[in-house]
Amino acid sequence: MAKFGEGDKRWIVEDRPDGTNVHNWHWAETNCLEWSRNFFNKQFSGAVILAGEGNLFIKVNKIEKVEGEAYVNVRKGKIIPGYELNVSLSWEGEAKDSEGKTLLKADGLVDMPYISDENADEDPEIRFSVKDEGPIGKTLKEAMVKKGKSIILEKVRFYVETMAKGGPCKDELESKKVAPKSAASATVAVEKPSASPVVSAAAETKVVKEKKKTTKTKEGFKTITMTEKFNCRAKDLFEILMDENRWKGFTQSNAKISKEVNGPISVFDGSVTGMNLELEEGKLIVQKWRFGSWPDGLDSTVRIAFEEPQPGVTIVNLTHTDVPEEDRYGNATVVENTERGWRDLIFHRIRAVFGFGI
Repeated sequence: MAKFGEGDKRWIVEDRPDGTNVHNWHWAETNCLEWSRNFFNKQFSGAVILAGEGNLFIKVNKIEKVEGEAYVNVRKGKIIPGYELNVSLSWEGEAKDSEGKTLLKADGLVDMPYISDENADEDPEIRFSVKDEGPIGKTLKEAMVKKGKSIILEKVRFYVETMAKGGPCKDELESKKVAPKSAASATVAVEKPSASPVVSAAAETKVVKEKKKTTKTKEGFKTITMTEKFNCRAKDLFEILMDENRWKGFTQSNAKISKEVNGPISVFDGSVTGMNLELEEGKLIVQKWRFGSWPDGLDSTVRIAFEEPQPGVTIVNLTHTDVPEEDRYGNATVVENTERGWRDLIFHRIRAVFGFGI
């Protein structure tokens, strides 16, 4: 066994004297917290929400705080963003009468306590408040919620998308992508026979690109398998998973679930949509699932098989196939987040709410 500090040099990645991170072998981590503050300030400060509709004028003042952590990890060109942010912004509203006289000026806050890469495919919680709780103040707050929520969420989604592309590292990463392509083309032209160099190089380049595309399609999906135990009858658990009102109860989100084969389903406030493929009461649920953040045209298959080895004990075998490794924004945490969602947001919640054991 080698002594500490005397390992086989073939397995040691040493720092180069010039500081170059060759092929991004090391994790290249960039702290993005200050960049995130500047990003949100640029997006929100002075943003107009209402400009006179209904004699109401509302705009965002400024970002009050951006706390937490934000970073981008890059290794071998793979972008892995991470962030958990608590963001607050202030807003001001003014209500006028039909003659243009000011009835009330009020200030308020918008709090987003948890913007996280773990929930990149979901909209964050937004809390609105106003300092003047009188009738006109409440009217301003309601208008801010109705009109401002969609504007705020759009800007947050833009942040999520930008972080997935590298955040402050985006320009550097894009420049690195261009160089290998040129080098590859040059190499191909040299390696082909000299009889018709131009045609051969073009043909070789086409083959390489098609091969890469096929490989990505083949290897870009994962299967999630889980086995969970519940202290209940199989038919009771089946009914819970097929009852939209109970879904609303244990997920605290809207749900619409058809009980017919080929009928539509929508859960987690529409973040997941799909349809029933097979239904066998107390024994089997097969559904098509699609997350709104996935690339267009991608669907996965959820298969939930129920076994009841003894009365009052149910074993659930979940198989979730064709889960893409990346979402439409380039986040590579889709499989991890989906598995966590099944475990923490569905199975654990059912146990806690309905008392089916731990």
